[in-house]
Amino acid sequence: MITASLVKELRESTGVGMMECKNALKETEGDLEAAVKLLRERGKAKAVKKADREAKEGVVAAQLDETGKTGTLIELNCETDFVAKNDNFQAFVADILNTISTAGADSSAAALALPKGDETLDEFIKTKVLEMGENLQLRRVTRFEVAGEGAVASYIHLGGKVGVLIEVGAEKAESTQTDSFRNLVKDLTLHIAASAPAGLSRDDITADLIKAEKDIYRKQMEGQNKPADIIERIIEGKIGKFYSERCLLEQGFIKDPDTTIKALLESNSKELGDTLTIRQFVRYGLGE
Repeated sequence: MITASLVKELRESTGVGMMECKNALKETEGDLEAAVKLLRERGKAKAVKKADREAKEGVVAAQLDETGKTGTLIELNCETDFVAKNDNFQAFVADILNTISTAGADSSAAALALPKGDETLDEFIKTKVLEMGENLQLRRVTRFEVAGEGAVASYIHLGGKVGVLIEVGAEKAESTQTDSFRNLVKDLTLHIAASAPAGLSRDDITADLIKAEKDIYRKQMEGQNKPADIIERIIEGKIGKFYSERCLLEQGFIKDPDTTIKALLESNSKELGDTLTIRQFVRYGLGE
């Protein structure tokens, strides 16, 4: 009798899908060692060994729905740049992305559990490992869906080395149909790709990061014989500059560094007679 616990044990020792494990056990009449040998002979069990190898190359890819109201960004890794540029791998990424986007998965864990034919997406990827001969990993998944009026947009840079997903909100539906709004959203994605902000505003910068920066500045001023209160004032000034460089709303726009992103939003809002806001964004750098 082929028990569920026996199938589970074979799966854990080989990394092969449940159905394939069950079938292998049926063929070997429940002999666990013979089933492992059978799967190895068929090349199925090799995927576990490959999973130990580091996957730092790959592709960042995005997909939006037809309405521009939802979007998905993924990072799928492989081991070499050669495979990342392969048409077979690119088609594989597109298939994975479409599966995730269509199902509405919003995390890698949720995505890997999705059904894909007779197996899960996780098992589907492991089967591709055997074909490609490289470790493949679905590293990150982000999904945005517009709340109210607005749009989701994406931008992929450097052939999939950098990807951006953003949700820009509005109060009027007609605003999102204008060239002005579309151009603004496009400019924002380009800016985020280039400037790599750490967060939208100061509230998004962690206290640990600020403390680390202050410690660095304090260390830099050792031996300068300045009063403690002056040193703290200088540090606060440096932190202010740090915020302006790392917070998206405070950054100088890449096309016009004298204009902050906050001011850019305000000027476009005034032009459209609306209130435009950046609700959320994410930037993927391959392997980061």
